[in-house]
Amino acid sequence: MVFPRRAWDQVRMSYNVTLCYLCFLLFTLKFPVPTKPTPTGDREGVTTTSRSLLVRVKDNERQAWDRLVTLYAPLVYHWCQKLDVSPDDAPDVVQEVFKSVAQRIESFRKERSQDTFRGWLRVITRNKAIDHYRRLGKQATAAGGTEAQHRLAAVAAPNFDDDADDPADKHLLFHQALEQIRADFQPKTWQAFWRVVVEDRTPAEAAVELDMTAGAIRVAKCRVLQRLREELGDLLD
Repeated sequence: MVFPRRAWDQVRMSYNVTLCYLCFLLFTLKFPVPTKPTPTGDREGVTTTSRSLLVRVKDNERQAWDRLVTLYAPLVYHWCQKLDVSPDDAPDVVQEVFKSVAQRIESFRKERSQDTFRGWLRVITRNKAIDHYRRLGKQATAAGGTEAQHRLAAVAAPNFDDDADDPADKHLLFHQALEQIRADFQPKTWQAFWRVVVEDRTPAEAAVELDMTAGAIRVAKCRVLQRLREELGDLLD
């Protein structure tokens, strides 16, 4: 499996996605994803199937793997930073995390409400960081140093798990998800969605700005949110 190079870039939170994320949650409650394949026809933003990204990853679809890594690598990198992994070592730890995901993805199950892919991935990241510091610790012991042992003790402490439900994690994922599906829509459709959901304009205001009807603005919003739900619904829990 080859990991997209762009996935290793540091995270840049340039958009205000909080409102957008809340709208997505409300939309998924009102319009659950269909369980049968949805034909594409000529409809913009509709995929060949409504199977989620996670299902397609488990079916070993190459494109799905690329999208999963692009979506989650910045978050894993962010966790590595919180675990004090150095910038030079973080890409190696991130790669080890996704190697483990590739080997164990079939074992992931949502048997309880608290069983989330993000939580599962977080545990893998923490374990790989511990492995990393253990390797450094062996090298440090041979050289007479103790820094790696101190970092290993810090990672093994419960502090990292205390903020497992950090809202910033979901916002980061949502930002990445938006970037992934943006190319699936015409620029005007995306602008309509962005004006209403992120910039909090009314459909009437957005319609004037974009020379569209208010009804077309609402349709654009629903198309983008539905596309998010189809692709990522079970991964953003």
